[in-house]
Amino acid sequence: MPTVNPPRGMRDFLPADKARRERVLAVIRDRYRAHGFDEIETPVMEDYDRLHAGIGGDNEKLAFNVLRRGLDADAIRSGADDPAALADLGLRYDLTVPLARFYASHRAELPTVFRAIQIAPVWRAERPQKGRYRQFVQCDIDIIGDATGRAEAELVVATLDTLDALGLEGGTIRINDRRALDWMLESFGFTADERPGVLITIDKLDKIGPDGVTAELRERGATTAAVDAFEAFLRRPQTLEFRPYGEGQIRKALPEGVPDEIVVDLVAIGEAVGAARPSTGAGAGSGIPIVFDPFLVRGMGYYTGTIYELAHPSVDYSLGGGGRYDGMIGRFLGQDVPAVGFSIGFERIVDLVADGEDAAASAVVLVHDRDVPVAELVALKAALVAEGARVRLEQRTKNLKALLERAAADGYTAFAMVSAGALRADLELKPLS
Repeated sequence: MPTVNPPRGMRDFLPADKARRERVLAVIRDRYRAHGFDEIETPVMEDYDRLHAGIGGDNEKLAFNVLRRGLDADAIRSGADDPAALADLGLRYDLTVPLARFYASHRAELPTVFRAIQIAPVWRAERPQKGRYRQFVQCDIDIIGDATGRAEAELVVATLDTLDALGLEGGTIRINDRRALDWMLESFGFTADERPGVLITIDKLDKIGPDGVTAELRERGATTAAVDAFEAFLRRPQTLEFRPYGEGQIRKALPEGVPDEIVVDLVAIGEAVGAARPSTGAGAGSGIPIVFDPFLVRGMGYYTGTIYELAHPSVDYSLGGGGRYDGMIGRFLGQDVPAVGFSIGFERIVDLVADGEDAAASAVVLVHDRDVPVAELVALKAALVAEGARVRLEQRTKNLKALLERAAADGYTAFAMVSAGALRADLELKPLS
C-alpha cells in the first residue's frame, strides 16, 4: 500500500494550525506594509542556470531540480554526470535570487528605491530533522536602489516593530559587516583564496569555541602565521566595562586599524535605529537594540556589506537575518544596483507567538436536529455570516461533547442548538469554553 504521509521534510496543516499560521502572517504583512513595503509574487521555479550561478552559497547544493521534458532513456544516461544537461528549471531555495531576477525584469516599472515584501514557500533538499524542513515559508523585506545606511535602518526598525506586534518584545539585532570580516582576515594574514573556508570555520565559534575554531583552521591547512595571529586576538586580555553600541564598542571588538568608513557606516545605522526606538533598552542598556558581533558571518556568498541576525531572549537561536548584496542584481543587468534585505524565520517565530482570536466577531457552530429543513439552516447561517460571524453547520450527534470539543479545537467560540422552525431571534449563543 502506498504511504499516506506527506513527503519527508514537508507537512500537512490541520485547520487550527493553518488558521494560526495565517493570523501570524497577517500581522507580519500589516507591519511590513505600514513601513512602506509593497508585496510582490514570483514563480516557485527559476531557470536552473540562475539558481546555480554561484550566488546562492551552499543552498545551491540543496536545490530541487526539475527534469527537462522529453528526455529519453539514452539522454538521461548520457547526462547522468551533468545535472545541467538533465534539468532546465528548479524550485527556488530562497526569495532573494528570484527578487534580483524580478527587479532586473521590471526595473522600468518600479520606483527608484523599491521596497519589496515577499512571503512565500521555498524548498531545500535538507536532511529532515526537528525544526528543519524541506518546504518552509520565508518572510522577506528588501530595499533595492538605496546604497546608504538608511536602508539597513528601515529594515531593522520594521523587523523589530513586527516582532513587537507579534508579542515578542525585547528582540535585538546582532550586526557585522562583511567588509570588516574581510579586512580582519587580511590583517591576520589569511590569503584571499583561503578566506571563504576560514569564514565557514569562524561561523562555528559559538558552537565549538576558540579552541575548536583554531584547531579546525590548522586542520584545514590555513596559513600558520595567520592562525597564530587570529588565536592571539581571540585570547587577548579584555576588560569587562560596559560599552554601549557605538564607535567605542566596534573599535574595541576589532583589531586596531579598522577602516574608518566601515565604523562610520555601522555607527550611523545604530544612531538611526536608536532614534526610531528610543524607549528600548535591549541593546545592553544603550537604548539601541543592536549588538555588534565581529564574528557574525552569515553563510550566503552574495553578501557584500552589513549582515545581521535577529535574536530574542526567549530562545538561543536566531529568528531571522539578512544583509547587503550589492552585486547580485548586476549579474542580470550588467550594472550594480545596491540592495539589502531581511528575512524573518517564520517557522521558528510561529511557534513562539501566543494564540490569538480570529478576526471575526464570533465563530459559531449551529448544531441542528436531523429534521431541520436545509433552507432554514442555510438562511440562519447566512444571517449570522451577514453579522460578521464565522459559521459552521453540524448535525447533532449522540456524543455532543466530542462534537463541541472538536469545534473549539478548530477555533470556534460559540454554539447554538437549532430546531425546525427556528428564526435568528430564537438562537441562544453559548460560549464553547
